[in-house]
Amino acid sequence: MPTAFRIGNAALRLLLAPACAGCHQPLKDPLAGPICLSCAKALAHMAGPWCRRCGDRLAPGTPLDEDCARCIASPPSFEVARSGGLYQGTLRELIHAFKYERRRLLAGPLGRFARRTDASIFAGVDAVVPVPLHPLRSLRRGFNQADDLARELGLPVWRPLRRRRHGAPQASLPAPERHGNVENAFALSVVWTMSQPVRRRQLHGRTVLLVDDVMTTGATLNACARVLRDAGVSRVRALTVARAVVEPLPQPPPPRPPSGPRRR
Repeated sequence: MPTAFRIGNAALRLLLAPACAGCHQPLKDPLAGPICLSCAKALAHMAGPWCRRCGDRLAPGTPLDEDCARCIASPPSFEVARSGGLYQGTLRELIHAFKYERRRLLAGPLGRFARRTDASIFAGVDAVVPVPLHPLRSLRRGFNQADDLARELGLPVWRPLRRRRHGAPQASLPAPERHGNVENAFALSVVWTMSQPVRRRQLHGRTVLLVDDVMTTGATLNACARVLRDAGVSRVRALTVARAVVEPLPQPPPPRPPSGPRRR
């Protein structure tokens, strides 16, 4: 390790005492990034089988080319969606620090983690489209985490979408209410709709990759994909850093068989 690097690390440890965004322990080499080596090694990609359409986990032993029950019942507007890992443990801590503690340096390692998920999802992609925040929420947070992630993927970043309705955060809602919360919440941005020829030339027939931090039911990604498809985009794919698995609703107990007549 170069002397200047060691001196810089020592100075940062002494003056700022930065902590790892995952385990919150002091960083030994803060110049190497906001994640310690142990937390970096703890990040694990999702293991199959998963739905070939939305990327949700399927029951062990399910064939890899099957759709989940949700996609069969209501096919999404995006062609395929993939996520880096499950939204739990170290990955959840990192995303929380990124979004709510404004540790924007995490965009780099989180973006690279997501990019290594499935190389085929990038084939033929013309541009990356970050899921937009409502201006009020973006102002309060100070940045759009999806935009930061999109810039880490090494592809052109287009911003043709805007969020026009300021609803409750998706993370605060139970799964059944999320689709209704984003219904008609997105539209093409003013910049993209002012010039019809520009809109046709840049969107029509293209393949784009929607990017966000976490996918749960896919309601937000589906709403964005619908707007892009209506604008002429040919193929919409989606990529998130993490997947929050929606547990199946508990089934009511089976009814008791009717009891026969009492014996006297």
